[in-house]
Amino acid sequence: MEERKTIVIATRNKGKSSEIRQMLSGYPVTVRDLNDFGPIPEVEEDGETFDENAYKKASFTARVLGLPALADDSGLCVNALEGQPGVHSARFAGNDATDEQKCAKLLEMLKKAEDRNAAFVCVISVAVPTGATLTYEGRCEGVITSEPAGENGFGYDPVFYYPPFEKTFAQLSSGEKNRVSHRGRALREFKKEFEKVLKWIDLQMPVQEKFSCNPDMGA
Repeated sequence: MEERKTIVIATRNKGKSSEIRQMLSGYPVTVRDLNDFGPIPEVEEDGETFDENAYKKASFTARVLGLPALADDSGLCVNALEGQPGVHSARFAGNDATDEQKCAKLLEMLKKAEDRNAAFVCVISVAVPTGATLTYEGRCEGVITSEPAGENGFGYDPVFYYPPFEKTFAQLSSGEKNRVSHRGRALREFKKEFEKVLKWIDLQMPVQEKFSCNPDMGA
């Protein structure tokens, strides 16, 4: 019987964990998240790129728990704002800002902008306790609207218009969004290579030494 491996999702977001569990349901893995463990220090996401933040979260979790870990970092990059809010997307309007306040600030900054092109970007990092990592990236191009539209999703979804569907992300069903979103694309790239990932984990994980107890030794 094939041994099941454990992979920890470096998040307490149950929705995100559930999505990844469903995606990997046919593989010999047990997916856990930070809710399955005791208190773990928060990782400060102070990297300058999505890659740095995803790596930091995944590698820290892998070292602390001694298990392979997966983390993602994502955000909105707007052309007219030279890539902002980028890695600061979640805190763009302040640490305690609501999604409505984030969207309002973005629209205010783009009031006179002619170029309203933007992209959602997601980077997934898979790490093992020894420090080695694999990285996957997903990107979705769109346009920032002049006003919010739609009730679904979260974050900047109401102001991110996806031309192929002629809707904002907040007007899409969860199934539609997962097919085209930055996170959905990154996860599909990850799943496409998952069998290789499992082999890579086997090679990278430290091997526990086995000792036999011989009562005649050292007598």
